Amino acid sequence: MTTDTQRPREGAAILRTALRRNIGAMAWGTLLMGLYQAGETAFPIALGLIVEHTMRDGRSLEALALSIGALAVIITTVSLSWRFGMRILQKANTTEAHRWRVKVAACGLQPVARDVDLKSGEVLTIATEDADQTADIIEVVPLLISSLVAVLVAAVALGLADIRLGLLVIAGTVAILSILSVMSKRIGSSTQEQQARVARAGAKVADLITGLRPLHGFGGNHAAFRSYRKVSTEAKHQSITVAKVNGAYAGTALALNAVLAGAVTLTAGWLAFEGRINIGELVMAVGLAQFIMEPLKLFSEMPKYVMIARASAERMALVLSAPPVMTPGSERPCAGGGLEIDCVRHGTLTNLKFQVKAGEFVAIAPYQPRAAADLAAVLAVHVPPAAYEGTVRIGGQELADLSVEAVREHMLVNPYDGEIFAGTLRTNIDPSGTSRTVPDAVEASLLTDVVALHREGLDYGVRDRGANLSGGQRQRLSLARALAADTDVLVLHDPTTAVDALTEQLIARNVAKLRRGRTTIVITSSPAFLDAADRVLILDDGAIAVEDTHRNLLANDEAYCQAVAR
Repeated sequence: MTTDTQRPREGAAILRTALRRNIGAMAWGTLLMGLYQAGETAFPIALGLIVEHTMRDGRSLEALALSIGALAVIITTVSLSWRFGMRILQKANTTEAHRWRVKVAACGLQPVARDVDLKSGEVLTIATEDADQTADIIEVVPLLISSLVAVLVAAVALGLADIRLGLLVIAGTVAILSILSVMSKRIGSSTQEQQARVARAGAKVADLITGLRPLHGFGGNHAAFRSYRKVSTEAKHQSITVAKVNGAYAGTALALNAVLAGAVTLTAGWLAFEGRINIGELVMAVGLAQFIMEPLKLFSEMPKYVMIARASAERMALVLSAPPVMTPGSERPCAGGGLEIDCVRHGTLTNLKFQVKAGEFVAIAPYQPRAAADLAAVLAVHVPPAAYEGTVRIGGQELADLSVEAVREHMLVNPYDGEIFAGTLRTNIDPSGTSRTVPDAVEASLLTDVVALHREGLDYGVRDRGANLSGGQRQRLSLARALAADTDVLVLHDPTTAVDALTEQLIARNVAKLRRGRTTIVITSSPAFLDAADRVLILDDGAIAVEDTHRNLLANDEAYCQAVAR
């Protein structure tokens, strides 16, 4: 209950922040758009004056030319103020949307920074669509004020002709906004629900694409497609609901604006018939009744956009205002240090305790795959230190005392399913473009055959998720990226499950050679890596059961032989 009552305030705070840091651009935009709307409204007033000039006797051609010149000035003002006003507002809008996208993405990219019950696909939608719609408030407020200026100018001009015309415009505008403000609240709630369902559908299809190959392998693709179809259908129905609400809102706004314009026109005609306003004032009133339709339409649409922006801001607050899962320290590990796991209990890890000295090459043979995944998650800081018992020390410093950035710089945990990104082989191996060990990493991972296969070499284009590479090529590319990082401590989780035995043996030897003098841990059941390691730790039932060299274990441990023999 507390969370729900706080969310609107958090969303409103995001909108206030966006407005506050764009106050300068909004001020200029409001001024220019106000000039535009005032010029638009002044156009029929000028026409009325011109008509009055031409119908009166004794008026000179010079006076008529002056009126026409004033009309030209009005047209020029309308053109230039619109062009530069919208340029300023759209630049500020785009810049603000970029700021929020970066901020949401920064939260999403830190695996333990926020306790958010959202999937990556939902966070992606928040970082794109919701960020854009929140930033729209930068344009909405100036347009709202400028359209109000147009309505007030029209009301004053009509009131000078006859007070009843001015009061009619003011009363009609208040009535229209009162009706539409009630309708806009439903638009906000419906839009928020639509955005949530579309985000869930996006997350579902992202998961589906990621697991498409294994789904095909055991025939689960049809069930997965049915699951996605259900989520997508729910999003479709909600989108239809939102479209109906928007349609009703737009239709009501248009009808009310037309009624007000018609009322102004008929009232002006009646007053002219009674002789209470002249022909020039009648032309002005009829012209204003036509021109006022546009600012009224814009004015009446603003509450809807405000509610949409607020709904999007509240969804961003789910990510930005979520409490941190952990408060990382500020210490940094000692360079070249080792790794120590002291009585860690997490998931299937019951009492895990071992130490890897600096410069040592150690292999961990897990008898249960889940235990390997839990260990990799703890080392990769995907699990905050407060979520498990025991202590992890890197370079002599406890993990809880280190900043996440320092851990990443000192220790790299390369997952067995490392992502491949659209780009080139080179940008996948060295995303930052600063590594000096790319050639050595390519050679050690035996990615040389892939490089030699294509005329572009390392500049060969790679599709998203490595769609134009085989499973073994993707895995070797991921391994090359890990080796090119050249971190003090490297943890590899099943780095060669998709390559043949001979290639695996060569890679294991190359990795051991390249990483000599650097701390390396390989979580694997691969005989090649187990044999290349200085020693092997057997991970069984969540703890280290036995510790020895690979060949001694083969000679003396039957269970080990059965677990690693291929």
